[in-house]
Amino acid sequence: MDRLTNTIRPYAWGSTTAIAELTGAEPSGEPQAEMWMGAHPGAPSRTERGALNEVIDAAPERELGKAAAAKFGPRLPFLLKILAAGAPLSLQVHPDLAQAKEGYADEERRGVPVDAPHRNYKDANHKPELICALTPFDGLCGFRAPAETAALLEALEVDSLKPYVDLLRAQPEEAALREVLTAVLTADPEEMAETVTEVTAAARRLGGIYAPYAGIAHHYPGDPGVIAAMLLNHVQLQPGEALFLGAGIPHAYLNGLGVEIMANSDNVLRCGLTPKHVDVPELLRVVRFDATDPGVLRPEASETGEEVYETPIDEFRLSRLVLPEGAAPHDLTAPTPQILLCTAGSVRAGELSLTPGQSAFVPAGEKAEVSGPGTVFRATVVA
Repeated sequence: MDRLTNTIRPYAWGSTTAIAELTGAEPSGEPQAEMWMGAHPGAPSRTERGALNEVIDAAPERELGKAAAAKFGPRLPFLLKILAAGAPLSLQVHPDLAQAKEGYADEERRGVPVDAPHRNYKDANHKPELICALTPFDGLCGFRAPAETAALLEALEVDSLKPYVDLLRAQPEEAALREVLTAVLTADPEEMAETVTEVTAAARRLGGIYAPYAGIAHHYPGDPGVIAAMLLNHVQLQPGEALFLGAGIPHAYLNGLGVEIMANSDNVLRCGLTPKHVDVPELLRVVRFDATDPGVLRPEASETGEEVYETPIDEFRLSRLVLPEGAAPHDLTAPTPQILLCTAGSVRAGELSLTPGQSAFVPAGEKAEVSGPGTVFRATVVA
């Protein structure tokens, strides 16, 4: 079992206090958005044996287990994070596996540099993800029913929104959502900025269900993503609740601290709330234009004593254990690779003591006993 030393990413939307409060460190005064735990080459965790990606590269079957290496290849198929949003992230979607392979091959064929700002596909993998709240957590997830969005927009009494209201009421669901999102993202920038300004003023005046959108507009004044965000469900998670984001589902995180796990990919197509590249035609190819229930997940008790967040994919499996004081050690030994993350109390993992924010990598087949008192998240795969 290897203690991990992890990189904190200082993205501008990150909270300046949340990760420090979790770990008991002094705030740096700078945004701390994400702590990465895994073998992603962009910021691999470090162990006493070296960078985790290099450790796995040197002996993939030993570190990952034969089944996981055969199923996912010679790399850790997931990336675990602590995510701390102090401001809204970009409104975005992720491709499915076929779309990612096709998009990556196309950009490779056209010679688009992988680090080019207009590049959409950094790799040929999909990026399903799960976010589990550690604190109250606000986000946007999936399209709201068109009739509900029409009523929401109409109540703002902004004249320039009327064409969107009419489309949402007149067209079938898929066509209505596609046409309105397309119209918002391709509108004249100056005219859209004026609309967003009017919407912002109305949202501040009305408050209530409009407050999240007024908050988004505060961070992204004039951005068409403010209107696009109003097409989506607003979700408020309580600690322990989670959201699963599959391919094509538009989403954005607004505020809060959570544990996030995803397939090991960088593929993001943005819809707004960002100064970065927005490729509208490619975005429209990937988005699923159907109204969806956000589907808040609550952990389900398993025979092993873990609380499992069930998802329809195999690249990751996230579970939680709340370990009482004085209880017998809990055996997590498995034929798959694992990362253990403490989020509360003090957890004993093998010979290691983990406090909040600390984590360990457990190679496949290695003995892994944990005891408390504390809470530990366990990330592994289904192989």
